[in-house]
Amino acid sequence: MKATISQLASISVFAHLQPEQLASLQTHAQVHTYQQGETVMHEGDTLAARLYALLDGLLRVSKTATTGKETILRTLSQGDIFAAPALFGNSIAPATVTAGSAVQVLTVDREALLQIIQANPAIALDMMSVYNQRLQRLHDRIHGLVSERAIVRLARFIQAAAQQERGNFGQPGALCLRSHLSYYELARSIGITYEECVRLFKQLQGVVAYSRGGKITVLNWQKLEAIALGEEEPEPSAPRKPAAKSPTIPSKP
Repeated sequence: MKATISQLASISVFAHLQPEQLASLQTHAQVHTYQQGETVMHEGDTLAARLYALLDGLLRVSKTATTGKETILRTLSQGDIFAAPALFGNSIAPATVTAGSAVQVLTVDREALLQIIQANPAIALDMMSVYNQRLQRLHDRIHGLVSERAIVRLARFIQAAAQQERGNFGQPGALCLRSHLSYYELARSIGITYEECVRLFKQLQGVVAYSRGGKITVLNWQKLEAIALGEEEPEPSAPRKPAAKSPTIPSKP
């Protein structure tokens, strides 16, 4: 399906283009629809020479080790660009991209994009800025996996997800994240096991609420930030009391 001018303008790196520039891209832009659970690209796929951007919905980027263990690298939201090697590298997909909801993906042919960049070099700088931020986040994540406790990594992950949806993190009031994240997805995102993720959420009671279906609600912004900074320890979860034993009735002699 052909992209519209408004769809092109919704992509972060095209936000400052003039209407006539967007119109020149339109003939080289397509919109592709995927349903929840569908794979947009597999790790190792050969990619067409295009810019890939998310118009609507949620995409999850993951890699699978030779052992079969999956790690979720990041979650993409509306306006994000991805699959950089299709434009600047070896055209091989570096990770698997899966639709976390019904999504629309916009693609723009590389040659048409290069022509627009020649007339508006700021686009290239914006793209470099996006990819540089991702490299920095990847560096921070690797550092965190090596040196930070799991509870800190989980708090930071939730904090980042909330900030992405809210814009200004830390304002008063509870926030229910629109993106539902299962224990499995959270565990694979911060390098822990499913069981440890369940245990950590018990420690975050009163700070973050988790309910069936992956619904996450931030209840206490200040305390979440303190835990994410390593400045405060969550309250230990109370041990479960053993069930009371029913009295034993002695048998008659």
